[in-house]
Amino acid sequence: MLTIENLQAGYGKVQVLHGISIRVPKGKIVTLIGSNGAGKSTTMRAISGMIKPASGKVTLAGQDITGLESHQIAKRGLAHSPEGRRVFPTLSVLDNIRMGAFVRYTKARPKGDVESDLQKALEMFPRLKERTQQLAGTLSGGEQQMLAMARAVMLNPEVFLLDEPSMGLAPILVEEVFHIISRLKSQGVTMLLVEQFAAAALKVADYGYVLENGRISVHGPAEKLKDDPAVKAAYLGG
Repeated sequence: MLTIENLQAGYGKVQVLHGISIRVPKGKIVTLIGSNGAGKSTTMRAISGMIKPASGKVTLAGQDITGLESHQIAKRGLAHSPEGRRVFPTLSVLDNIRMGAFVRYTKARPKGDVESDLQKALEMFPRLKERTQQLAGTLSGGEQQMLAMARAVMLNPEVFLLDEPSMGLAPILVEEVFHIISRLKSQGVTMLLVEQFAAAALKVADYGYVLENGRISVHGPAEKLKDDPAVKAAYLGG
């Protein structure tokens, strides 16, 4: 569904990614774990068009999307919930969620019943359902994270990029976020997940990649990575 081949990317003269390859099969959750500064968010930005790859190839559902603008990639069905949430603070919760379906409203991506999907999103995120008319900027950090996820879901995406959903959240909210991720998985959502809590990410994922200094150091089924001595020592507190 999503294939990254020999991807190289960075910022200006600083190269961050040194030829990484990742495969995200349809209906699966794949997680990318690694320490701060390893290049995880850079990978997500290069996939979604926020930065231009220096070389390599990104394929979505058989279409080459390498180097396209973000809005062009969204039309093809890639949703990105970025690190830091980035909600529209002066818009209501409801309008933020609707923004995720912008290309569907404009018929640039005609897929499914938008209003029906809106109701499903509100049912999935009950905290947001209680706050539809509240300004997004007044929400708590956890509520803003849920809003960013709900907005991405509204694209009805082929693939969902979810970057650091637990960052800055209290443990009880982290648990709630991962419960929602599990629900999305049960619905067959295809996802590439970047997450600082490697144990939680590997628990929900089908497959995992470990990124070190811009290179994939090890990858395999999530269950296998959880038992890998090097992975346990570096990322799981083993």
